[in-house]
Amino acid sequence: MAIQVGDHLPDSKFRVMTADGVQVKSTDDIFKGRKVALFAVPGAYTGTCHKMHMPSIFLNAYAMKDKGVDTIAVVSVNDAFVMNAWKRDVDQRDEATFLADGNADFARAIGMELDASGNGLGLRSKRYSMLVEDGLVTKLNVEPNPGKVEVSGGDTLLEQL
Repeated sequence: MAIQVGDHLPDSKFRVMTADGVQVKSTDDIFKGRKVALFAVPGAYTGTCHKMHMPSIFLNAYAMKDKGVDTIAVVSVNDAFVMNAWKRDVDQRDEATFLADGNADFARAIGMELDASGNGLGLRSKRYSMLVEDGLVTKLNVEPNPGKVEVSGGDTLLEQL
């Protein structure tokens, strides 16, 4: 069953690249005591994710933080090395934390997995945005078509703050 507004995020682990190499971060490490704008994409560097979703987040990053967002996070079913390279290429102002969900454990735990094997991408995450306050989902915007950014972009989440 997919996560819904009012649900707490389940315990899960992400991999994050740091100056000391790959570190494992728990959902508590990322979300506990914070207001987090979480954006999930099917894949780093893929057309819609790279050219549409990421710009919508970073064009609205300052405004989201001005409205009380502590952390902007991007999660994808990619490894920490790919996520680090993508962060380098799209987040020049270092405004977001990029979370690697390499085995889709988080995507499956919240019921947001996407079978993209027909396109050669394997198991991925659905495209969505959510506002998480101290681990509690308070806003959730799931894209009905993973190839579009109509309800999951930074502009939509900003309007909901």
